[in-house]
Amino acid sequence: MIIEIGVLAAFLAMLCWGIGDFLIQKNVRKIGDIEALAFIGIIGAIGIIPFVFNDILLLFSYRNAAILFLLGIITFVAAVFNFQALKEGKLAVVDVIIELELPVTIVLGFLFFKETLSAIQFSVIGFAFIGILMMAIKDPYLENPFKRLEKGVVLAVFAAVGMGLINFLTAASSKQISPLMAVWVPWVIFSFICLIVIGRREGFDKFIKNGIKFKWLVLGMAVFDTLAWIFYALATHDNEISIITAITESYPAIALFLGLWINKERIRIHQYFGAVLALISSFILAFILG
Repeated sequence: MIIEIGVLAAFLAMLCWGIGDFLIQKNVRKIGDIEALAFIGIIGAIGIIPFVFNDILLLFSYRNAAILFLLGIITFVAAVFNFQALKEGKLAVVDVIIELELPVTIVLGFLFFKETLSAIQFSVIGFAFIGILMMAIKDPYLENPFKRLEKGVVLAVFAAVGMGLINFLTAASSKQISPLMAVWVPWVIFSFICLIVIGRREGFDKFIKNGIKFKWLVLGMAVFDTLAWIFYALATHDNEISIITAITESYPAIALFLGLWINKERIRIHQYFGAVLALISSFILAFILG
């Protein structure tokens, strides 16, 4: 039953991440990346407070506090790269590049959680890489390789590495501390950092006005992104991080659909094939690991 609940939570995380990324892109283009991150942290942290009262005492452990503090810092840095990539690039492309977080997470799980992968699993990851590369290159015939890259791809690669670290630390925190604390404490930390940056950069007047002006868009973004991480933390609590992450990596299918349908984004034929290859590889890997 534990595995079944974990898989269900993983698929819910996948769904929420797909919708959340779509809403994040709209928000960062309207209110800014740091501002969007701040709203996610503030709304998410406030929403989780009633459910973490019994776990607050766990922060009196130096080790627990240190892990969660580090997770909050890395979340801030990786989210800035991620949000800026979504701001500059196409949702259909950026979300697939972010799938690089999968091998990063698996390697960390292999090193620290003693999880293992078979030769066929490594092969499937290789096909995912090929699909990701196809999605990243907008024109395979240009002479200058740097001009071939879609906007936001480089930022998305850095974000993917950061997201892999976040996945690992979230899973570790969920297993050693508690799933909700693995989300709540980092949310509080990066919210605090965001508010410092906003206050020093331009003050809070514009921040508050944008929050009111785009309240439903902001609320939807914060709710779906926070729920995604809660479901992920719950899923990894009693299951292997490689299995759960492989399942959640199917979330670009949701974002791809929303980006192409609602945003009217245009991508080339080879990018469609790359997306299909990456997504199929992700599904296959989920079944193999499961």
